[in-house]
Amino acid sequence: MAKKEETPQRRARRNYEIRNKEEREQATKQFNTRLSRGLHDEICSFLKEHRISKVELIYAGYEALRSQLGPQNQPNKE
Repeated sequence: MAKKEETPQRRARRNYEIRNKEEREQATKQFNTRLSRGLHDEICSFLKEHRISKVELIYAGYEALRSQLGPQNQPNKE
């Protein structure tokens, strides 16, 4: 497979990635999980139908669980 042509835009993007890689890794994390194909497809179609991002789903689920479990189980913010 041949490499793509080196362009100023590709070079600038690569330099940006190199300079900011560590900062981005410290600023964000991923949830790596596996779902059955059927459940994954169902969730994705629901999100697409309602124009909800996966990140919004995670925030909403987290907030729902926090309110359901109550303040006694929430970590202290110090």
